[in-house]
Amino acid sequence: MSTLEIKNLHVSVETEDGPKQILRGVDLTISSGEVHAIMGPNGSGKSTLAYSIAGHPKYTITDGEVLLDGQDILELSVDERARAGLFLAMQYPVEVPGVSVANFLRSAKTAIDGEAPKLRTWVKDVNAALERMTLDKEFSQRSVNEGFSGGEKKRHEIAQLELLNPKFAVLDETDSGLDIDALRVVSDGVNRFSAQGDRGVLLITHYTRILQYIKPDHVHVFVAGRLAESGGRELADQLEAEGYDKYTRATESV
Repeated sequence: MSTLEIKNLHVSVETEDGPKQILRGVDLTISSGEVHAIMGPNGSGKSTLAYSIAGHPKYTITDGEVLLDGQDILELSVDERARAGLFLAMQYPVEVPGVSVANFLRSAKTAIDGEAPKLRTWVKDVNAALERMTLDKEFSQRSVNEGFSGGEKKRHEIAQLELLNPKFAVLDETDSGLDIDALRVVSDGVNRFSAQGDRGVLLITHYTRILQYIKPDHVHVFVAGRLAESGGRELADQLEAEGYDKYTRATESV
């Protein structure tokens, strides 16, 4: 069993007015086989948490640890974190003109495994992953995310997840911009990944609609850079009915 432990994580970002504290002591442990959903209003720091775990240079860790099976990954480069078993599906996947999806996926797989996959087997695996994401074979010859629709970008992210098969997946608002059909396809992909039983998922979202398809083991309310409350699936239902007002009011009164 693997664990991803976030301990007392404090993160700041540089602004025109100097450093601004975003995360204010986040504690969270995710074990393999678990799905954790983080929900919260805009500007609460959810994406900062995702990118800080992944190693985005924009964010400065001022205190705390992020341990993957006991190793502090904050000491690792971005690519070393990926090889250790961490995957980030971005809220806004970037375009990479001139690099085909096929070459990108094979290069990523080679970097993570330390050796290139056998070409014939790999092509079959890629085509099967794309098909599961309702993307045709010709999709692999397109430049990464260039001219992709919002749904294509998110489905491509989950195809990457299936092919790279990390220990832990951090999914940053994977449901944003998806219509109902694409949402089902993406959710099915995440569920296949999770169903292996020895993989962990940290799912960041604003809304409960994706939780109709991906059933979380734990739900966390994230407000003002920290976890305000944790619970089960019923907590998501409560947020759907009541919103975040009581949490934001409590923060403002502190």
